[in-house]
Amino acid sequence: MYAKKSDEQGPRRGRSFDSVNSAFEEKKLNNEMNKVSFSKIDENQDNRSVCNGRPTSSEKGGATIIFSQKNEIGGLVKALKLFQEKHVNLVHIESRKSKQRNSDFEIFVDCDTDHEQLKELSQLLRKHTDIVEIMPSDNSTLPDDDMADVPWFPKKISDLDLCANRVLMYGSDLDADHPGFKDNTYRKRRKYFADLAMCYKHGDAIARIDFTAEEVCTWGVVFRELNKLYPSHACKEYLKNLPLLSKYCNYREDNIPQLEDVSHFLKERSGFIIRPVAGYLSSRDFLAGLAFRVFHCTQYVRHSSEPLYTPEPDTCHELLGHVPLLAEPSFAQFSQEIGLASLGASDDAVQKLATCYFFTVEFGLCKQDGRLRAYGAGLLSSISELKHALSGKAHILPFDPMVTCNQDCMITSFQEVYFVSESFEEAKNKMREFAKTIRRPFTVCYNPYTQSVDVLKDTNSIKSMVKDIRHELDIVEDALNRLNKHLRV
Repeated sequence: MYAKKSDEQGPRRGRSFDSVNSAFEEKKLNNEMNKVSFSKIDENQDNRSVCNGRPTSSEKGGATIIFSQKNEIGGLVKALKLFQEKHVNLVHIESRKSKQRNSDFEIFVDCDTDHEQLKELSQLLRKHTDIVEIMPSDNSTLPDDDMADVPWFPKKISDLDLCANRVLMYGSDLDADHPGFKDNTYRKRRKYFADLAMCYKHGDAIARIDFTAEEVCTWGVVFRELNKLYPSHACKEYLKNLPLLSKYCNYREDNIPQLEDVSHFLKERSGFIIRPVAGYLSSRDFLAGLAFRVFHCTQYVRHSSEPLYTPEPDTCHELLGHVPLLAEPSFAQFSQEIGLASLGASDDAVQKLATCYFFTVEFGLCKQDGRLRAYGAGLLSSISELKHALSGKAHILPFDPMVTCNQDCMITSFQEVYFVSESFEEAKNKMREFAKTIRRPFTVCYNPYTQSVDVLKDTNSIKSMVKDIRHELDIVEDALNRLNKHLRV
């Protein structure tokens, strides 16, 4: 990537791009360039020549193109004629031997062009050369037409207030087949929890609940039975974090943890926080929360008549299934990246991401010490399905997002198939590659300082991110230098 050119003579570059240092090569390059007639540059525009800047234009912006060319007579002339055909004005040219193939040269061309010209030119160049990089060097931005059909998405963490209450099902309204449908006392209790969640705004303290004896008893049954299975069924990361939750958040059979305490714990461990929610959210709204390291969490308890079954997420599922792994930094990063990939994506893409989330974060398996272990919250909060998934009778496939995204999700029965990853890191890398296939006219980057997302759709925003990366690399370099000095002492 190249830094923006200044008005000073000659190009300024973010990384070294050596000019041709062989006299013969330089002569050959100049001879070939002289064969091409270039568009004349107005000498009155800041007195800039073809080699020391670019003309200003209200209609055109600048671009840098690097392409690879075989070292053969006439090859460069043919490539440069493509610029002439598209009426693209050349400002600066450099070349160097290719670092990939000794027989090739890489040509650096700085030019003035608009968005459409650059698009057409790049298509032509790809037919005749190997394009290494294309970088608009002024503050080029995507046309408004490319952004017109992008669905709304939150840009900062407080924007979640606008979508966190769009509950699709349950909440305080229960279906006729829900275990608590005919229990008026339970329904009133559910409305109490729903009202608390609906009134919550970002930055508020999460209300502390005085749970009833019946609710604590229901929690206790689930807690006790699942803890019998965890040592032989849960992954190492889960088993590492569960005792910490007992120590710092009072995870006990006779106590339901408070979400406020859990949120503070997660914030210190992985940067995630809890936000209370009344019930099911759409896939888009739920994943959007993950992008900001916010986990939408229910606070109500399942009906006491069926303590080992719930048709919806409840606080037993959230606190025992999700929270222990959200405290693991690598898993937290994996979850957030799925959320970031969903922002501004199409409905179809969001559904595919949600399905991948379902078969990893909810029902994922991993291999540890040669044995299968569960890391999915849906498994780690369900006694019967946890046993089934690791029984040796379940259908298990390697996690592949391109395959997984098309699998049907079972809500009221066991999954027809489970997907296994070697590690969270492997799953994260596969999801990163999958996210690149999602058609979106921009990308986003999470800014932890402002708890917002930077939309990278123009060169200024990209350069700003590059500056931040360079600063981080300076810190790493300084740390390594200090370490080396210490080791030499």
